[in-house]
Amino acid sequence: MKEIERPRIDVLTPGLPDGPSQAQRLPLVSVVVPVYNEAAILERNLGILCEHLASLERRFRWELVVVDDGSTDDTAMRLERFARGRSNIIVLHHFRNFGLGQALKFGFNRSRGDYIVTLDADLSYAPEHVELMLDRMIATRARIVVASPYMKGGRISHIPWHRRYLSVWANKFLSSTAEGNLATLTGMVRAYDGPFLRSLNLRAMGAEVNSKIIHQAMILQARIEEVPAHLDWSALEHNGVRRRSSLKILRHTMAVMLSGFLFRPVVFFIAPGLVLLALSIYANAWTIIHVFEHYQILSRAGDFDVTDAVAAAFRQTPHTFIIGGMTLMLAIQLLSLGILSLQSKHYFEETFYLGTTLYKEVRRSEWMGE
Repeated sequence: MKEIERPRIDVLTPGLPDGPSQAQRLPLVSVVVPVYNEAAILERNLGILCEHLASLERRFRWELVVVDDGSTDDTAMRLERFARGRSNIIVLHHFRNFGLGQALKFGFNRSRGDYIVTLDADLSYAPEHVELMLDRMIATRARIVVASPYMKGGRISHIPWHRRYLSVWANKFLSSTAEGNLATLTGMVRAYDGPFLRSLNLRAMGAEVNSKIIHQAMILQARIEEVPAHLDWSALEHNGVRRRSSLKILRHTMAVMLSGFLFRPVVFFIAPGLVLLALSIYANAWTIIHVFEHYQILSRAGDFDVTDAVAAAFRQTPHTFIIGGMTLMLAIQLLSLGILSLQSKHYFEETFYLGTTLYKEVRRSEWMGE
């Protein structure tokens, strides 16, 4: 399968007398920031972010797309006040809280950038990560660049132990199930190729959208890169802000498990099936040995048949018969489900690739006015 083609971005050519101005020909970066009840830190953090983006204006044009996902405090009012008079800040509102997945999708669809960067409003990843990810994307022509605190060179600071444990476990689990060597699959702070991201059909409502984007990109054989990142909550502690999660821990755990299944169903069916099959072989081998021993004993006693030997072996060691039979049935069922899930995964990937290709062609035809 071929990955989706990257649209050509004009490079700067000094000295040209006509055509777009030098500034207009710079690539556009759309920074998408979803927010929910962030009134206490919103204006300060957005101000810091805008200052950093302004420092990159020699290389990039930029727009800031902030999505208020149904906040119940005065986040919406503060957003409108902050954006007033700023033409490159776009404020979007959900009337109720739909979840991170829908907030990001809303921002992606309204963005216009050649590149799209997603950031947390709390700036737990410093704005300097924006340029770091864009540099890697330009250098490698990747479709996605992930800010990874879990790869070599990455760091985590001032994270509560239970959230640290959950995050590390989730990413290790997904890394083991996904093809490739990504260290961070659940993180939201990323840089995307804009046209590539907008060509994906994203339906996830919650935080699982991040791992599903990676999954879809892998199906399309898109290049995914990582850069070392520093995840730091010290500023939140200093400001007395308590970090809120949009999902309960149990729901997040289930979403991670589901994402792992999408990446590699063999982990859920075939691997346990093989373990149970090995246990069944071991138990049934002892069953056969016991039957053979009783067969030899009864053969010296005179009139008998094989069923007598089986009955005698069962009376002596019934647990070997039960364990051997049950594990064999479960192994067959799990291995069968594993084969079916692999087949379904293959069909899904082919269908998804075909649908994405058709969607891209339709968008291209609409853009060209055909």
